[in-house]
Amino acid sequence: MKTKVFADGFEGHVRRSLDRAAKFDRGEPVKAERILTFADPLHMLQCLTAERIRIFQTVKAKRLSVSALAEELGRNRGSVTRDVNKLKQFGLVRLREEVNPGHGVVKIVEPVAAKVELRSEL
Repeated sequence: MKTKVFADGFEGHVRRSLDRAAKFDRGEPVKAERILTFADPLHMLQCLTAERIRIFQTVKAKRLSVSALAEELGRNRGSVTRDVNKLKQFGLVRLREEVNPGHGVVKIVEPVAAKVELRSEL
């Protein structure tokens, strides 16, 4: 999955498309990435807190359930759930359901892409 918002117009889009097409032609893998551009820096600050950055860095290294993530970070499960939902709202993580044998279903938190770039302009 690749979602981007750019300000360089049609010319930049064509250049990026040609670069990706050349990689496909050479048989090189194209990693999923996400670039979020915030029109207002205050919205970016709503998304980024120290704890949310810790959550993102942790799930980027290894996919964990919300409970395991809370334990890993030494935080309350409810607080982690709220932060995960906020990161999901901004499109930085997703929740995937996985069968937990004998215990129902567990939600696994994972990043939406291998690379995430956040931009804002003052």
